[in-house]
Amino acid sequence: MSSSQWPALPFAEWESTCDTLHLWAQIVGKTRLALTPLENHWWNVAFEVTPRGLNSRSMPSGARTFDVDFDFVAHRLSIRTSDGAEQVIPLQPRSVADFYAEFMAALRKLGIEVAIWTTPVEFDDNTPFERDIRHASYDKQYVERFHRILVNSDRVLKEFRSRFVGKSSPVQFFWGSFDLAVTRFCGRRATLPPDADPITREAYSQEVISCGFWPGDRRFPQAAFYAYAAPPPEGFRDEAVRPPAAYWDTKLGEFILKYEDVRESASPHDAILDFCQSTYEAGARLANWDRASLERG
Repeated sequence: MSSSQWPALPFAEWESTCDTLHLWAQIVGKTRLALTPLENHWWNVAFEVTPRGLNSRSMPSGARTFDVDFDFVAHRLSIRTSDGAEQVIPLQPRSVADFYAEFMAALRKLGIEVAIWTTPVEFDDNTPFERDIRHASYDKQYVERFHRILVNSDRVLKEFRSRFVGKSSPVQFFWGSFDLAVTRFCGRRATLPPDADPITREAYSQEVISCGFWPGDRRFPQAAFYAYAAPPPEGFRDEAVRPPAAYWDTKLGEFILKYEDVRESASPHDAILDFCQSTYEAGARLANWDRASLERG
């Protein structure tokens, strides 16, 4: 497979940029969280992958709507309204605090008023956006590599999603966990611990099997495809899944297929599909899902 289609993405080489981009995405994502009504399992907050980057999807602002578009080709962020107005912010090395200030100012120029909680989530630094001057990296080369992987992964995950006729999430990008995911449901409600937080209570209110792509973080500093079941059925971690490079990661509590193993395989497309399908089959069989009614022919 051409290295341009599945480029290398060593976490250590773009860690600073990944962190900065993650936090910028959270600023935009929290804007969407503040302005859109709750949908199943927080689907309302997610972004979608586009040919040029990541898009917030349409959000309401009074009688108008607007979207926010991360363009990783031209390296700019655009805020566009339904009445034709637009504000543009260059994507370049700049602090989270600077990005936050300019983004909120751009919204105000467009007549969009929104207040967000400025503490990051699912991140190991809780410095509020308006005070974060530490994260200020933007390496265009690695952002473009990340985007190329998202585009290709999005295509494969959508093919995997098409095999399922039961309830399924869109293939969507979550700015909190900073991953691309698709989730299948069997239709049964899940039992959650009494102390489950509101985010978890909504996200995992039903039995799910999920898979996706994640660029890694300091807990697991390498990009990978992952798969998990929630709640995990008895024996799930002991299942043999495909391809052979896939394994159960005890620390993360999910199956992992390292991105490097994918990009070095004869067919990354087939390796990802095989991973998603085999982990789903293991979880669905052990949890006694009604596969005959949930799967396409």
